Amino acid sequence: MKSKLFLFLFLFQAGFLAAQNMTDVSLFLRSDSATYLNHVSSESGDLYKALGHHGPAIENEWLALRLYFDKKAAIDVYSKAMPGLELGTYKWYPTTQQQLEGKGADYYKVGPTVGLGGIRLWDGEKVVPLDPVSNRTARVVKEGSVSYMEMLSEDVPYRNRKVDILVRVTVYSGFRKAKVEAFALTDEDVAFVTGINYHPGQQVVVEKGSVFTWGLHPEDVAAEQVELGSAIFVNPDDFDQTKDDGNQHIFISKPGKQISLWITSANGKEPLVNTLDRFIDFAKFEMSVD
Repeated sequence: MKSKLFLFLFLFQAGFLAAQNMTDVSLFLRSDSATYLNHVSSESGDLYKALGHHGPAIENEWLALRLYFDKKAAIDVYSKAMPGLELGTYKWYPTTQQQLEGKGADYYKVGPTVGLGGIRLWDGEKVVPLDPVSNRTARVVKEGSVSYMEMLSEDVPYRNRKVDILVRVTVYSGFRKAKVEAFALTDEDVAFVTGINYHPGQQVVVEKGSVFTWGLHPEDVAAEQVELGSAIFVNPDDFDQTKDDGNQHIFISKPGKQISLWITSANGKEPLVNTLDRFIDFAKFEMSVD
C-alpha cells in the first residue's frame, strides 16, 4: 500500500512539472562562464580542463547529466534534493553552504569507468575507448520540453579501421529517466559497450536487462556524502554479453549500427525515493510509462 501511495504522489508531482518547460542545457568555457555555447570542437579530443563542468551538460527537474569531453567520454550525474533547474545558476558546483541549504551536488564518482550509461566499443577482447580521435565535437540543444547533448568522436581506431561514433543523451520534462543513444556512422557494424559503475559497500541488484545500485560514492567535491541510486535499462535482445570487472557492470552489444538505453538516478535526500527498494519501484514503474 505504501509503495502505491508513493507512486501516486510521484506521478502527481511529475505530471504537474511535465506541463512546464523543465529542461535546460549548459555548455561554456571556464574562461568565459557568462557566454553559453551551442557547440564546441577540438582536434585533440580533449577540452576537459577548458570547459565548464568538463563537458556539455543537460538537466531536467530531477537531475543533471554531463558528458566528459576527453578520452573517457563517460556520463556523470548531478543529484538534486528538490525538483527544479539549477545548472544556469550553480553551473554544477554550488558552494558548500548552498548544498547544505538544499541545492544539488556532485555525489557521483565516475573514475575510469563508463559512469552511468557511457558508451565505448568492444573489439572482441577488450573495451575500446572513443580515443584517440581526429576531432571531437559536442553540442547541446533545447527544444520545448526536451533537451539533449551530443558528442561526435571522429576516426576512432577500431579493428584495423577508423569509425565515427555519435552519442546522444536526452532528458524530458516530467520524467526522471534519460535516454542514451549511440550511432556508428560507418558502413560496417560495431559492438558497443555501455554499463553502470559501482563502489565498495554499495548494494547492486542485477536483473535481466537492468542493473540497480544504491549507496555512497567516494567523497570528492560534494559538501557531504549522500546515498545515491543509479540504474540502467537495456533491451536484452540488443546485447549478447555482460561482464563485471569489479568496478562496473557492462553490456556488450551485438554487432550493429546503433543502440539505445535508459538511465536514471535518485538520492537519499529525496523523500519519495530515499531507499533502494523505493528507487527500484519508481524506476521500474517509470520505465513502463511512455
